[in-house]
Amino acid sequence: MPARRRRQQSRWIGAALVAAVIAGCATSPPDVPSAEERAQRVVGSPIRTDQDRRMDASRDPLRFLPFTGVAPGMVVFDLSAGGGYTSQLMALSVGPTGRLYAQRPQPGDALTKRLADNPQPNFIVVYRPFADPIPPDAPRFDLITFVNNYHDFVNAPIDRAQLNRRLFDALKPGGRFVIVDHAALPGSGTSSTRTLHRIDEAVVVAEVRQAGFVLEAEGQFLRHPDDPRTVSSGDGAILTDKFALRFVKPR
Repeated sequence: MPARRRRQQSRWIGAALVAAVIAGCATSPPDVPSAEERAQRVVGSPIRTDQDRRMDASRDPLRFLPFTGVAPGMVVFDLSAGGGYTSQLMALSVGPTGRLYAQRPQPGDALTKRLADNPQPNFIVVYRPFADPIPPDAPRFDLITFVNNYHDFVNAPIDRAQLNRRLFDALKPGGRFVIVDHAALPGSGTSSTRTLHRIDEAVVVAEVRQAGFVLEAEGQFLRHPDDPRTVSSGDGAILTDKFALRFVKPR
């Protein structure tokens, strides 16, 4: 090949490479927000209620949300949704491409008002018993949350081993099950579930593992060492010491 032709060909190749790089830069996706940035946007949403914001001090949603691993497009199940504090965080986190199922045994005023004030197509309320909370036609979930109520199930006519297996089966492989609850004194077992509304963390870990879950992470963001763990979690005088556990269903 003549030298002149080689030089022309080199210039064409170089020009093509430059054009490709420019085109790639022009079409590159915008920066994806981090889990922490997404949490800030969710917590700042104007549809959250005044009561939600009052509860933030004891729930720390800015650290809770990244701990759960929730992300846009996920399908999430919130067990024992109550007034919808956690459910609302999850519905906002999964966004319009995801879905949030909020389970209660029967309608409740706070949750009903929440959705009447701000209807959300991706926020689905499920009225089913605690012992059998998953609808038969529900999709497999990416995430299940269960906040501040595991201890109550000890004193209810619920087979917790069976319930945990049902939750395990309801998750996709690799799906997560996040539990937060008020910590009892180590070694106390379930003895303070009725009187102090607390439970020994070791009991929860052992029971959930029996269903096939693997403990993936333990969050420290709700720990309050000043809590003596000898007063009722409903006392309100102090921020209770809470454990946060993230379990995963093996792939």
